[in-house]
Amino acid sequence: MNQSTSASALRLAAIAAMVLLAGCTPLQSQRIATTIDITQRPDDWFTMRGSLDNCRIRFERDKVGRVVFLGGSITHMRGWRDMTAKMLQERFPETKFEFIDAGIPSTGSTPGAFRFERDVLGHGRVDLLFEEAAVNDSTNFRTPTEMTRGYEGIIRHARLAQPDMDVITMHFVAPWLMEDYNAGKVPVVVQRHEQVSAYYDVPSINLALEVTQRINAGEFEWKKDFRDLHPSPFGHKLYTSTIGRLLDTAWSQPLTPDAKITPHEYPKRLLDDASYYGGRLVDVREAQLGKGWKVDPSWKPAKKAHTRPGFVDVPMLVSETPGAVMKFKFTGNAVGLFVAAGEDAGIIDWRLDDGEWKQQNLFTEWSNQLHIPWAYVLAANIDDAPGANTMHTLEVRISDQKDDRSAGHACRIVHFLVNRDK
Repeated sequence: MNQSTSASALRLAAIAAMVLLAGCTPLQSQRIATTIDITQRPDDWFTMRGSLDNCRIRFERDKVGRVVFLGGSITHMRGWRDMTAKMLQERFPETKFEFIDAGIPSTGSTPGAFRFERDVLGHGRVDLLFEEAAVNDSTNFRTPTEMTRGYEGIIRHARLAQPDMDVITMHFVAPWLMEDYNAGKVPVVVQRHEQVSAYYDVPSINLALEVTQRINAGEFEWKKDFRDLHPSPFGHKLYTSTIGRLLDTAWSQPLTPDAKITPHEYPKRLLDDASYYGGRLVDVREAQLGKGWKVDPSWKPAKKAHTRPGFVDVPMLVSETPGAVMKFKFTGNAVGLFVAAGEDAGIIDWRLDDGEWKQQNLFTEWSNQLHIPWAYVLAANIDDAPGANTMHTLEVRISDQKDDRSAGHACRIVHFLVNRDK
């Protein structure tokens, strides 16, 4: 989404504050590059880790391949995804490919981790996964801890569910990420996603750094050529070209006659014990409804308003009545709500297992523009013994308070979010 300079400055200030407030995490035991000499250009803008041989064997030898693109609006829009699909088909002209668009605009790694089972694994065996979340994780005000929990949730879920799945991490560009680099700082979101990628031996492409350095070198201009964080065709071609160079490096040698598909190894320990690697979307019809709540079988806004695919004309648990209460029982170490937060999004009170009531404002910076998909993890790192399968109860009540910018008290839940132990 286009943001003003002041909005960008506020976002960067908020993220800086989050770094200070995030507290100690397991990542602090790992070395993270926090600064950069922006004048020193790398040989290329990717890091080749591990191997991409498994998908190559499938594409080159077995003549089949399923490729999933998981991310936000930059993935969902026509551009680098279609160009990359074409490039792969041209590299392997005899291969029968299936290319899956798993991009949902406005979503980053937290919703990605919870929808991974449905939107990635739900298609069957996956040979190659492209994953991007840097732009939305940073613009959506995710804390550094949330950035880690979401991104590790995606990567570890892939390693657990299908150990031979090849994965590529991508950091797309946005003006505030360029500002960080030009100030000699590695953006927090890049630090966090790179740490996860290195820990799980996943190759990565730093397109944010590439675009910044090539603009600084006078090769092209942001406003004239790249235009926006949702790139022009020129920008999409640049993204695809760098992806191609990574694949050239990964596949520079011929496959050996005895090459075989091999599971990727992964660490036994999590980077963050509360990562969403068991993320699930749970049907809203599993809730126990009190007066003032209902399940709308095919919700759509009463007034003409922008929506996102998958968040309109679908079953939705809704209430606009202050004081209305519903309950949801679950097992797991995290729980939350995936909502459509529009111009009348309200504030909810919630509590876990009859504990202290807490508040969550559902209205976002973009709610006055559309009913935006937003994932709120209300309780994380719930202290259960691994495998205990303790039944918990989430209670949600519509508050009589509301954001000053909001036109109402609405809560519209598309899915419950649950992180279950493996």
